[in-house]
Amino acid sequence: MKLGSMGMVYMAGITKGLAFSEGEYNMLRIGGPVFKDFDDPVEWVKAHKSWGYSAAYCPVDADAGSEVIKAFREEATKNNLIIAEVGAWSNPISVNDDERKKALEFCVKQLELADLIGANCCVNIAGSKNPEAWDGPHADNLSPETFDLIVETTQKIIDSVKPQKTYFTLETMPYVFPNSVESYLDLIKKIDRDRFAVHFDPVNLVNSPEMYYNNSVMIKEMFNKLGPYIKSCHAKDTIIENKLTIHISETQPGHGHLDYGTYLTELSRLDNVPLMLEHMEEPEEYQAAFKYLKHVAYDNNLNIYEIDN
Repeated sequence: MKLGSMGMVYMAGITKGLAFSEGEYNMLRIGGPVFKDFDDPVEWVKAHKSWGYSAAYCPVDADAGSEVIKAFREEATKNNLIIAEVGAWSNPISVNDDERKKALEFCVKQLELADLIGANCCVNIAGSKNPEAWDGPHADNLSPETFDLIVETTQKIIDSVKPQKTYFTLETMPYVFPNSVESYLDLIKKIDRDRFAVHFDPVNLVNSPEMYYNNSVMIKEMFNKLGPYIKSCHAKDTIIENKLTIHISETQPGHGHLDYGTYLTELSRLDNVPLMLEHMEEPEEYQAAFKYLKHVAYDNNLNIYEIDN
């Protein structure tokens, strides 16, 4: 297990020795929003320390300027705070030519930002053929033609930037590629770029009762087959509702059926791959979710890395 020079081990508030032998498990890095924008990188790091986070979302946009980006990168490195991901949320496979062009340009700018700020990855979804919802379902989303378009589009983005430090990733989604372990493996093979990698959100792959009740199998398979490619992960939960027909919703970690024991255990086998809390509204919800993750980690003899204040 690896411990940085400016960190501590969190064991549910109890002081204990490390639970595993060197090299078997790594400490979990967890991050999330801090509910404030920061111009000062020192104050930005302090905010993450106060939350107990050791990973962060990117704090600036691509127009921030090289000196500002450098200042945030250096302060994060100095304090062993990982910048997990830069969002490139847009629709680069849109049926609207103007939207598609703007999305491609945005993805390129965000990937450049990720490389400059030293983020683990730049992340987007593949997009959608839905003309009204950039992330919505559509009959053409899972066609062979769309798969080929995603390959071509991703190659263009990576080749335009040629990143040296970061990776371009596509978040797993329920109704567009990559929508399974197998489709992600196929994309990696067809895209054929060293700087293409994996962003894992297991909740987005829970799209049937079978997957819902056996999500631990999917999680293990994902880490077993794609573990070396995973650069960042999302933390939320999934719940099946008593509605006809099938209705599966996302919810706060700890309020659903996702096997977080398996999720955290498998994630801890990777080194410095952060788990980022998302899609809640209030700070109290994030605090409760983080507390839940701490308890799951403790119950499974896992350790969470926190930056010293």
